[in-house]
Amino acid sequence: FLGTDICTTEYDVANKKFGGGWRLPTKQDFDELLDENNCEWKWITHNGINGYEVKSKKNGNSIFLPAAGWRNGTSSYAQGSYGYYWSATPGESYTNSACSLFFYEGNRYTNWNYRRYGYSVRPVCE
Repeated sequence: FLGTDICTTEYDVANKKFGGGWRLPTKQDFDELLDENNCEWKWITHNGINGYEVKSKKNGNSIFLPAAGWRNGTSSYAQGSYGYYWSATPGESYTNSACSLFFYEGNRYTNWNYRRYGYSVRPVCE
């Protein structure tokens, strides 16, 4: 059992790669981004890449989340149209799933998906 999240454990790819205060976001982090009281989401094209600019209503900082699509084995899907990002929060009912952020132009939400898929990772720093 992985617990409520894998932040800073041996399974946290962001922490393994960057160390220090870097970690995978949790479902709670994604929920905070999705809350319209906290952030404004704007679909843009940045350097020829579609995605969302997510801007904090609290401090004005922003991040760009590319619509990078996803991978399954050696095949890529939905690049430029959909974004899929892993969280550190494993599934409660299914041990082979985890929470992810899913979006396309006009819609965004969290979802539970099989961990075998190649989704993007957007590390956060404490």
